[in-house]
This record gives sequence, C-alpha cells and structure tokens, in this order.
Amino acid sequence: MEYAPLELPDEPKLAGNIAHFAAALRRAGVPVGPDRLLLATEAVAAAGFTEKRDFYHTLHAVFVRRPEHRATFDQLFRLYWRDPRYLEHMMGLLTPTVRGVQEERRAKPAEKRAAEALLDRHDAPVPESEEEVPEEVEIDASATASGKERLRALDFEQMSTAEMAEAKRMLATLSLPVRPLPSRRTEASAKGRVDRRATLRAALRRGEIAALKHTRPRTRWPNLVALCDISGSMSSYSRALLHFLHAVANRQGQGWAEVHGFTFGTRLTNITRHLRTRDVDAALAAAGAEAQDWEGGTRIGEALHAFNRDWSRRVLGQGAVVLLVTDGLDRGDPARLSHEAQRLHLTARKVIWLNPLLRWDGFAPKAEGIRALLPHVDSLRAGHSIAALEGLAAALSRPDDVGELARLRG
Repeated sequence: MEYAPLELPDEPKLAGNIAHFAAALRRAGVPVGPDRLLLATEAVAAAGFTEKRDFYHTLHAVFVRRPEHRATFDQLFRLYWRDPRYLEHMMGLLTPTVRGVQEERRAKPAEKRAAEALLDRHDAPVPESEEEVPEEVEIDASATASGKERLRALDFEQMSTAEMAEAKRMLATLSLPVRPLPSRRTEASAKGRVDRRATLRAALRRGEIAALKHTRPRTRWPNLVALCDISGSMSSYSRALLHFLHAVANRQGQGWAEVHGFTFGTRLTNITRHLRTRDVDAALAAAGAEAQDWEGGTRIGEALHAFNRDWSRRVLGQGAVVLLVTDGLDRGDPARLSHEAQRLHLTARKVIWLNPLLRWDGFAPKAEGIRALLPHVDSLRAGHSIAALEGLAAALSRPDDVGELARLRG
C-alpha cells in the first residue's frame, strides 16, 4: 500500500475526523464502538501525527480486530485520508454508467462498501416549502428485472454492504434437500419382502400362521461436509457459503444427518460446533475468531492431508457428500494435492467442487492445482452467487450432474 504525503488543514480537528472515520467504518460493516474511538484518539496522541504510515498502523491496530475487516479498513483509509484520484474512482462506483461507452472496471473487494460508507446519499436536504418539493414521477418497471433477480446473479465479491445483508437473508431461506440412502438393515413394513423369521415367531406364539410379516430396507441420511478455502482470493465466497451452511445445519426436515464445516488457508480448522449455534452472527464471529488464517496463503494439499488423517473416518460416514470450496490456486506440490484429493474422493460418496473462477467465460484449467483436482471430483460448479448455490440441489439430486467437468476434462 502506497502512502501519499499527509496534508493537514490549517485548523485541524483530529478527534472529529477520527470520529467521522470510525462512523464510516461502522457503516461499512466494521464493528467500532465508543471504547475503540476513545482508544484510537489516545493512541494517535501518543504515537504522533507526522508520518502517514505510522498513522495508518496506529488506527489499524485499534479498529481492526478480525482478518476479514482488513480490506474494508484499507479502502476506507485510502479514501478518507485524502487521495483525490481514489475519491473520484469511488464516486464512479456509485454512479450508473452506460455499458459499452467506457471500459468497465470491476470493484475490488470492499471498495463498493467503502464508497457507500463515505459517500452516503441518504442525507439529502429536506425541502423548506411546497414549491421545493420535486414533482413525483411514475415509472413503469414491469419490464425491468427485479432487484432480487439481479441480486441472485451478482458476484458475492462485488456486493455492497446493503446487498450483502440482503443476500444473507436470501441465503438463510435456501434449502439443500437430499434423498435418503438405502441401508442393509431392515424394518417392519405392511408391504415388501416376507420376513420369515418374524412370521414363524408370531406363529409360535399363536399356534398358527395368521398373517405374513413383511420387511423393507431402512433408509439413512448422509452427512454434509464442507471444506472452505478462506485465503485472500476466496474469503468473500467462503463467508457467504458459511452463511448458507449455517442455515442448512439449523433447519429441520432437510434430511442431512449432520453438517460439518472446515476452513483452510494455511491450516485446517474445524468450525462444526460454531455452525450449530442458533444465531448466525454469533456463529460466524466465533468461527472467524478460531480460524486465524483468514485471507492468508493457500495450502490445499496440506489441508486435505490433515483432513484425511484426522477427520475423514469421523465425519465421512457411508454416503457422505463433500463440498470443496476453493479456486484451486495452490502453491504446494501438485502431486501431493492429487494424492490427497484421490483419498478424499475414495472415501466420500460424492465430491462437489465449487470454484468461483467458473464465472469467467472461457475458463481453462491452466493452474497446476486445478489440473490436480479435476480427476478426483464428481461435479464442478461455480459458487460465486446465490443462483450458483441454488444449483447445488441439482448436483445432489442428479447422479449424472457433472457441471463443467465434461468440458474441462475433454
């Protein structure tokens, strides 16, 4: 991050500026309370206000307490503390543009939320008289796409704070039903195969065969196991999927025996017990506190090795379904990644790979990590939006659903 010279006004009001900056952080989704604001003012007074680098790290140490808030803080700091070119770009993020007139630039993570936090347009002046009240204009929106339809197809990484909040509410209503699996064990039934043992036992008690007893195979429900990559390029997508998994884990009647969640970046972390907490905010806050490698590096091979060694026998019962959420961009040994992915595939009934990179047209498996994973998954789907997560139901209900595997393997 580059630090431009920090120019102070003639009559600086540092405490007020820090308070306004803290309010912008709150609007962007970073929890900043009065205690943090007071501590920030005291810290700046103690550290001094001469170098922008020192000022940045002082505020960062006070306001940022979770790894997922670093990107938002960086974007807000750069915007608020006087970078005119960046301010112009953020204004452009909030202004509708015509496609095709200029090259469209996608916002980086947290940029749109930072723009909304500082460039809030809800503070419009109230008209003083009736003459100043603008004329009401009626617009026929029957032919336009609804907001929810647009939000369903919107990339999680490009969502603003309000859009992400609405997306979380929509994710909480999604379902992920699964069909029961037949078991070798049987149970009594009115119809089915004749249970000779039960029929003879009843005949011995009554002295005659009054009726035939029948039996049928029992059904059992599989486990759902999610392995979520929380490295820098995947944190936004994994966080959205964890909201979805929390809803699945706490909703009755969907059929899953148990829902297990694991995160990995540079190490594997089991967050299953946090997903069982009823409150989703408390659950994900606890999961984020336990997983200390948010937005770090990626070691997929080592994470799969740790899972296969320590957890596969515990959570991958017969018929378990595995959701592997990663972009496949691994810096480790491709041979080891392929070996561990093969072990995972042999243990699970089905491995579904959710890769947000599939949102790009013409995606090709050029990275070694992606090529190492491709032969050992049953289905490959995009996981970058609500609509993509809705497609998981099709991948679970249809055994022949392979997603993009046929094209990439061919």
